[in-house]
Amino acid sequence: MACVVTCPVWHCFGINKKPRFRVRAERLDGNDLSVVSTDGVSVKETTVPVVVGRGYLVDGGNGSLKSRIEKKMGGEELELLWDDGYGTNTVKDYVDATKDMIKPDGGPPRWFCPVECGRPIKDSPLLLFLPGLDGVGMGLILHHKPLGKVFEVQCLHIPVHDRTPFEGLVTLVEETVRLEHASRLNCPIYLVGDSLGGCLALAVAARNPSIDLVMILVNPATSLGRSRLQPFLPILEAFPDGLHVRTIPFLLSLVIGEPLKMAEVGVEGRLLPKQKFERISSNLTALLPFYSGLADILPTETLIWKLKLIKSASAYTNSRLHAVKAEVLVLASDKDHLFPSGEEALRLKKLLPNCMIRIFKDNGHTLLMEDSMNLLTVIKGTCKYRRSKSHDFTKDFLPPSMSEYRYTFNNVFGFLNFASCSSLFSTMENGKIVKGLAGVPDEGPVLLVGNHMLMGMDLSSLCEAFLREKKILVRGVAHPELFWGNFHTSSNVFNFFDLMKVMGAMPVSPKSLLKALSTNSHVLLYPGGAREALHRKVRLRFRLYPMEPSLNLQSGCKHVFDCVSTVDIENSRILAKIFAIINVFVIAGRSIQIILA
Repeated sequence: MACVVTCPVWHCFGINKKPRFRVRAERLDGNDLSVVSTDGVSVKETTVPVVVGRGYLVDGGNGSLKSRIEKKMGGEELELLWDDGYGTNTVKDYVDATKDMIKPDGGPPRWFCPVECGRPIKDSPLLLFLPGLDGVGMGLILHHKPLGKVFEVQCLHIPVHDRTPFEGLVTLVEETVRLEHASRLNCPIYLVGDSLGGCLALAVAARNPSIDLVMILVNPATSLGRSRLQPFLPILEAFPDGLHVRTIPFLLSLVIGEPLKMAEVGVEGRLLPKQKFERISSNLTALLPFYSGLADILPTETLIWKLKLIKSASAYTNSRLHAVKAEVLVLASDKDHLFPSGEEALRLKKLLPNCMIRIFKDNGHTLLMEDSMNLLTVIKGTCKYRRSKSHDFTKDFLPPSMSEYRYTFNNVFGFLNFASCSSLFSTMENGKIVKGLAGVPDEGPVLLVGNHMLMGMDLSSLCEAFLREKKILVRGVAHPELFWGNFHTSSNVFNFFDLMKVMGAMPVSPKSLLKALSTNSHVLLYPGGAREALHRKVRLRFRLYPMEPSLNLQSGCKHVFDCVSTVDIENSRILAKIFAIINVFVIAGRSIQIILA
């Protein structure tokens, strides 16, 4: 038997890294230092370690470098609590990377693969990043390491002085998408479009409705007609070039996101207030080169051209929204000073047939460079990651990373777990009761059957204990409404239920249960349903029995345990006055009678 004992405190509460960008190039002749892409474009004197096209830059020995074009081979599968590297890069790394990439080389727009992305797991889909106003293509730098584990990442670089029209950019991306689709028919292609790149992604999807695309639009520029830029566009077109200088500071101020959110990247939530303040202050100081470097990334002529490009992109895309049939996820900032992104997300949700939105209330225009937004976590939480035509909750499941574990159980459930003070006890084979989960087998398949507490709020204590003590992820089966119903599509913010999916929740059904058990997983099943979670008095008594041996053979389940919460948070006010107990979990291999409140 195993149980969890908690202390009665619930009712008392009302809760610089060095830049890694160095020279990597190959001397092709006596004097020309360059890197050549697969399409023959020469990128001269680049100092950013990127893979251009689909090739790698590899060490040739004796200090020399050679270029080798090879297909990415799939790496090993991800382990539980793997290191995703999120937070190790900051905006300072973005500034260091762009210093060399903005140097004029006379070349056209091109694709490159950041070396930091590394080698992805087997059968990883392709992810194409389409940049915003800056055009550099390093807007995903905070997410390179996490995304590089599960995607083949390629980024579009538009040189500062390039003047390719919007239709030309659409053609470039469209050719790449069609080429990749022809080589992998059953695998989706991801388009991550930031601002201007969002218009580019929608335009490509409208022109290719038969291709399996998953689009992630970050503050798309389709709302230009209702933005603060709209009144200035006719004036900028009428002014002589010399008068544009007076309007540049105002325009650049709109591009800048929320500085405090940028500075909070990589700052752990468990730090003391003094330590947090010191880290954030240091990061704010490091942001100063970012603001001064904006004038180099977007000089006057380039900024005016990009604004005209956005105008044509918005008109082109809005006229073709009816043709978009792809899967769409819109990530919008509520404090975007450049575009009304929150309102635009709601508009796109009504216009596009397969559209889901997530609004971040405290973030600015540069959402991908700010805290509280791990792009891979959002993709997993909205069930958008898949490696085939349809999403499979078993095959396409990615185990939570260490940063997701810390965020979930420190920032989100930290106070709840502290207030409920759960302790687990288990029964060994000889009948001895020990503290912890030593009585639960390490190898699956294991089925845990139990009952809800009030809204299942104490699930976090149980799941966290399995991860902390045994490094086992308990995959809970949840109501299908959380995955496919109106609740799933109507939610506009990244919430608790999205985190449940990140931590392994899957829709309840016999098929999904058998699939999970076939992978030797530990599965948690609460058969009582929503009425039990809300403590509705449907039945006075409810009896749980372990599966019969025949059923164990059919499901492939070796162990079936009753996981029972006998006293929950709802009863804490009364029982805390009598006993020093709030929550008691019982995990046993025998039938247990449960009295429902």
